[in-house]
Amino acid sequence: MTEPIETIQLPPAGRRIYCNRTLNMRAMRAIGYDMDYTLVHYHVEPWEQRAYRHLQRKLVDFGLPAGELEFDAALVTRGLIIDTELGNLVKANRFGYVTRASHGTAPLEFERQRAVYGRTLVDLAEPRWAFLNTLFSLSEACMYAQLVDRLDAGATPGALGYADLHRLVRRGIDEAHLEGELKAEITAAPGTFVERDPDVALTLLDQREAGKRLLLITNSDWAYTDRMMAHALAPFLSAGTGWRDLFELVIVSARKPEFFTQRMPAFELATADGLLRPCPTGIRKPGVYIGGDAAQVEEYLGTAGEEILYVGDHIFVDVHVSKAVLRWRTALVLRELEDEIVALEGFRPQQTELAHMMEEKVRLEFAYSQARLEVQRRQNGYGPQPEGAPARPRERMAELRARLVALDERIAPIARASGEILNRRWGLLMRAGNDKSHLARQVERYADIYTSRVSNFLYETPFTYLRAPRGSLPHDDAPALE
Repeated sequence: MTEPIETIQLPPAGRRIYCNRTLNMRAMRAIGYDMDYTLVHYHVEPWEQRAYRHLQRKLVDFGLPAGELEFDAALVTRGLIIDTELGNLVKANRFGYVTRASHGTAPLEFERQRAVYGRTLVDLAEPRWAFLNTLFSLSEACMYAQLVDRLDAGATPGALGYADLHRLVRRGIDEAHLEGELKAEITAAPGTFVERDPDVALTLLDQREAGKRLLLITNSDWAYTDRMMAHALAPFLSAGTGWRDLFELVIVSARKPEFFTQRMPAFELATADGLLRPCPTGIRKPGVYIGGDAAQVEEYLGTAGEEILYVGDHIFVDVHVSKAVLRWRTALVLRELEDEIVALEGFRPQQTELAHMMEEKVRLEFAYSQARLEVQRRQNGYGPQPEGAPARPRERMAELRARLVALDERIAPIARASGEILNRRWGLLMRAGNDKSHLARQVERYADIYTSRVSNFLYETPFTYLRAPRGSLPHDDAPALE
């Protein structure tokens, strides 16, 4: 008996894969994965708290007054942009207009924000702007905002400017990540930092058994990669199967984004303790490699471009560059998407009410404008004049104005609550007011698909055909004005 279509259950909204450009998974011959915040997800606050502490020690060594500061996870979100010229954090919409801003940790009032950014568009190609691409950016941005406060208070030594301060914070976080102490703490207690997903291993097995050639391409070193992947996947694999068995190629210390743009030497990991073997002719067999480049991967696979899907969490390093340079298909992992969708679903009744009130506001404003134009024509004696009894457009204007004021009072608290969903300071990840956020625009432009976690491919299977929805335009489904 055929199963009624009404009984077929789709995955929860937060676990679906969302499509910007149609993608046939059956046509993907190889799938490459990043590791951090892609195959291995971290408990964000503990990880960033630890990274913050290491950054803090670095900055104290640089002579900055960072010793008494505390990490505040609510202060920043992914997708914000640091204005290194003015010491501000900003949120921009898809056109680059700033919709919210804070100077250091202090939110800018609307009039001040408009005065500062009313004629400024955010262009990420300019060195002034630093985009917070990943969850690894949170400790850096929090520290920068807090030190801007210290700089303004005259508590920093020397003649530092906001851009100088950002360079020091950037240098500190880079050194903290490159040196071994931070990663040693993570690998010593992975259970504290890693959020295991039991479905990832089965997702990868499904893809491998469906004939996909799986690759792991990460900037992390071999020792860290091996420890994290074993912790995340080994408990969910059958006896005698290790995480390495899932991947035809494992490339560590990949140095993305240069991995996608430059030719670089590759070394094969010959022994588990780190003995390396040069590969002067490139990658020629399955295994673990240090370095190398995407061109060597394509040569090894015997395929290129749109037959390779790369999955990562960094909008520039993983998605933008692989798409722009190699035309690989791209998938972005946005773990926050799950919470965002849950929050939006919880707010749905208020959002529906707000939408109805906004429709009413549009109609009232239309009628008010018509009445005002009638007054103008009557006063200046031009255009068509009403026949019969004298019209009362001024009284009509007053009545409509009163209704609009009353309606705005009802709209205001719901609109304010709508702008505080998920984060009271910055709102939703993918929205900037009623428009798409700058992050959403980046996702739309560079990611063929996006989802909250790798294991969401378990629902869609390796045989799915992911279809992009019909693109929306402002005039789609426009309400008729009566």
